[in-house]
Amino acid sequence: MRTDDFDYDLPEELIAQAPADPRDSCRLLVLHRTDGAIDHRHFTDIGDYLEPGDLLVANRTRVMPARLVGHKAGTGGVAETLLLKRREDMDALGHVWECLVNPGKRLKPGATIEYHPGGLHAPMSAPVVLTGTVEGYVDDSRGGRLVRFEPAEGLSLDDAMHEAGRVPLPPYITDYHGDPEKYQTVYAMHDEHSAAAPTAGLHFTPELIDRLRERGIDWATVELEVGIDTFRLVEEDDPTQHVMHTERYHVGPDVVDAVHATHAAGHRVVAVGTTSVRSLESAWDADATAADGTKGDIVVRRDATTNLYLMPGSEFHVIDAMITNFHVPRSTLMMLVSAFATREQIMDAYHEAIDRRYRMLSFGDAMLIE
Repeated sequence: MRTDDFDYDLPEELIAQAPADPRDSCRLLVLHRTDGAIDHRHFTDIGDYLEPGDLLVANRTRVMPARLVGHKAGTGGVAETLLLKRREDMDALGHVWECLVNPGKRLKPGATIEYHPGGLHAPMSAPVVLTGTVEGYVDDSRGGRLVRFEPAEGLSLDDAMHEAGRVPLPPYITDYHGDPEKYQTVYAMHDEHSAAAPTAGLHFTPELIDRLRERGIDWATVELEVGIDTFRLVEEDDPTQHVMHTERYHVGPDVVDAVHATHAAGHRVVAVGTTSVRSLESAWDADATAADGTKGDIVVRRDATTNLYLMPGSEFHVIDAMITNFHVPRSTLMMLVSAFATREQIMDAYHEAIDRRYRMLSFGDAMLIE
């Protein structure tokens, strides 16, 4: 298995620059794993592939205003910071975050970036306190940094970031000037923890969710804070050498109970997005004893961390189907969907989607793998 096995030619003009309006009007490619057959529908038809008693599990995380644009103190050069994760273990130093900074090579330890929030507040400074190895990955050349934020006196860090920051769209979305709420799911929680949206959920509307529930299709939510691996491609020739960054996740007892009830009744657990897949499969404990006495069961995870890396050869214990988007070539997400179906089925589906001019990536069309 090589990383090149998960590469494909993605025409730039097919990278969606704006979401579908309404959200559920996008196209839906349905891939049947049993025989590789493909259906072409619209997302409003998703209920045609679900049965009463099936369980949809979505990631309800909300995206932070994590993109901060400022200037390097002393030179005035533009500097951009993308917040990834708060380092609560370093609270003794202040407000320290794992970040991606640009230009990374010019921002060394001791450098200071100043952000000027709106209104009358003074600048918020952010000394770069450390570079290099951060929790198992070396990202110095790509701009991985630990950054200590110092908001102006009388201004909380949260307020300063909301004044200075904006929702970070993926770098391949270059021409979107619409409502930033379109990059949030309609069911997102109030608290903001993610550096990117769980984009498979962007296709749901409140009305569609209500219709599915009225048909007896159940709904549950997990939380996974989307982090740095959303922005990193696999650069190693051997994908097994790629190091996954850790992300915080939560699978509550209500979800565990819903999964148990769904499977006991002979129905399916359908993950909405790869982050929901990783949350549910990370909550699988091979040593737990299930109700029927067998080994292996899904268990409650509270504020846990995962670096689960699913690729061909990996086993899936919890999910039976997944809703997802079309992913960037050579990414860990291409490997995940290829593990759930097969690489050949995924590549055939992607080639057909491109031939039919599907809209690709975060704001693009959807895919159901069942």
